[in-house]
Amino acid sequence: MTSHQDADRIVSAGRVIAAGADRIFELIADPARQPRWDGNDNLAEAAAGQRVRAAGQVFVMTTTKGNVRENHVVEFTEGRRIAWRPAEPGREAPGHLWRWELEPVDDGHTRVTHTYDWTELTDEQRLPRARATTSERLRASLDRLAALAEDRH
Repeated sequence: MTSHQDADRIVSAGRVIAAGADRIFELIADPARQPRWDGNDNLAEAAAGQRVRAAGQVFVMTTTKGNVRENHVVEFTEGRRIAWRPAEPGREAPGHLWRWELEPVDDGHTRVTHTYDWTELTDEQRLPRARATTSERLRASLDRLAALAEDRH
């Protein structure tokens, strides 16, 4: 059973994007493309060639503050679902998770749900930033992702 506190620590946003699930998933599963749609303006760059293909993979990202993050993929279904837990290089993940779920509506439309789950976040220093990650921030990522996937620059 989820406690009230846990419910407050799971934030999500969703929308239908006028593009196929495979096209959208490519933008999410290739870390080099993530800074283009990041609504938190937190991601600076990722090396090419890190396309995620399975749970258990780790991709490396540099934040806008210059910090390197190793993102541990914990959920993966090609074209449908991907989730990762960021961590400082060589350290345990502090417990927050980013998840993307794609559900085709028809050939040209996909319902995309973006979730930030910090129910297991233990690092006290990260709590203020976690609280600041609102559904509006997630929606900003979805809107930027939609613009890219729908090819509306």
